[in-house]
Amino acid sequence: MPGMMVDSYGRKVTGLRIALTSRCNLRCLYCHHEGEVEPNGEISDEMVIGVAQAAAAIGVRSLKLTGGEPLLRLGLSGLIAQMPPQMKISLTTNGIYLAEQAEDLAQAGLDRVNVSLDSLKPEVYRAITKGREGDLERVMQGLDAAAQAGLLPIKLNVVVLKQNEAEIPDIIDFCRDRGLIAQLIQLLDLDHKGLSGDIDAIEARLAAQADHIHTREMHRRKKYLLDGAEVEIVRPMDNTEFCANCNRLRVTSDGKIKPCLLRSDNLVQIDSCDCGRIEELLRQANARREPYFRI
Repeated sequence: MPGMMVDSYGRKVTGLRIALTSRCNLRCLYCHHEGEVEPNGEISDEMVIGVAQAAAAIGVRSLKLTGGEPLLRLGLSGLIAQMPPQMKISLTTNGIYLAEQAEDLAQAGLDRVNVSLDSLKPEVYRAITKGREGDLERVMQGLDAAAQAGLLPIKLNVVVLKQNEAEIPDIIDFCRDRGLIAQLIQLLDLDHKGLSGDIDAIEARLAAQADHIHTREMHRRKKYLLDGAEVEIVRPMDNTEFCANCNRLRVTSDGKIKPCLLRSDNLVQIDSCDCGRIEELLRQANARREPYFRI
């Protein structure tokens, strides 16, 4: 594709993540704030539209909207309606406000959602998220509303922690019953808090039980198919293949282009909402892309 960005390591940039706000209604134990050092911003609609249009012009076809919690942003459906039509638009959410917004988001052009859900037990869920009583029930309602609105496939993001690793079989059963894809994510334990669950043991059990194992190109992720369930394993830590197949840039909630989730020393400040200028800045950021776990 003419103009598509390829970095000096031969990695094409086909995906973009934009953090719409740093605000969130939960305080999850493991949150990495999309790699923002001092999250305290909310990017303007004009800048989001400019970034999306500039990215689409140079071959980016996948746009994921994140936060903070993106459903806290006012006018979200109107913003999504202004995204380039050739882009696939997805959203990562904790799901608490999804039931009220799912239909409007789908009508505006949102294609699918990832919903973060680390436990099916209310007391464990509250301990991990520092949320309120009733939040888990609202997430369940949000999952139903998203399915009814056609925001498919729905992926359930599950960070594997000591608090929830015993629940993983139940979570997989839950996803099988609801037609969800379980995405088990290795904790980015950058602060060495000792929260990580044993994802190696979990993956070994999946490998032993799977009817079929498929390796996705992105990050060389393993997808395990077992008795009707789909389970993906995401390993961002100490993983050269994760970095070698990274295909995305990020934009922070305060308007900086971030070439790597795990680095904050190579950011590019967006200084204009003009598409031509933003395209230049995206190319600058692409030139700074380097695998965190070098080959």
